[in-house]
Amino acid sequence: MKLPFRPVAYTKDNGNPVKNISFPIKNYNLGDLSIGDEVNIWGSIYVARDAAHKKLTDALKKKEVLPLQIEGGLIYYMGPSPSPKEGTIGSCGPTTSSRMDKYTGTLLKMGLKATMGKGCRGKEIIAACKKYGAVYFVTYGGCGAYLRRFVKTTEVIAYPELGPEAIYKLGVEGFPAVVGIDIKGNSLYNK
Repeated sequence: MKLPFRPVAYTKDNGNPVKNISFPIKNYNLGDLSIGDEVNIWGSIYVARDAAHKKLTDALKKKEVLPLQIEGGLIYYMGPSPSPKEGTIGSCGPTTSSRMDKYTGTLLKMGLKATMGKGCRGKEIIAACKKYGAVYFVTYGGCGAYLRRFVKTTEVIAYPELGPEAIYKLGVEGFPAVVGIDIKGNSLYNK
């Protein structure tokens, strides 16, 4: 499924533009993003949490091919709730990102360009974002029912035995987030 890329769509009442970014990322310059920038995310992103990250790490140790396209991708730290009859996904709010810190550096080194969740990240992730030219997005905790409206398609692509901790591929349109760590190594949480 190919979702459209949208150029900067509108300006907030405070005069700051909301930037649109499409994943998997190809030609967008992540250096144009600064901490605190509001973004809308379009395209295909992945969902993975603790158990899935452990399986990915184990697969890498065994030199197995990973079940998702890491290069240019975004991993959202979230475990969806069951979908109601009228939707594609249930509540889909972020989980605490720091739980994935021990896995993230390896994935950024492999070409992952963004992660998304809630809360601060460790110093090693800030350094890795700077080293590998990646960003960390934060999205709105406690708003999972609201965030589901931006998810247009869902597909389990790996580890279905993990239930809600399986790896999902989501098609998103205008998914809202804020830049929490930029490629210069600035962190919203250190301000």
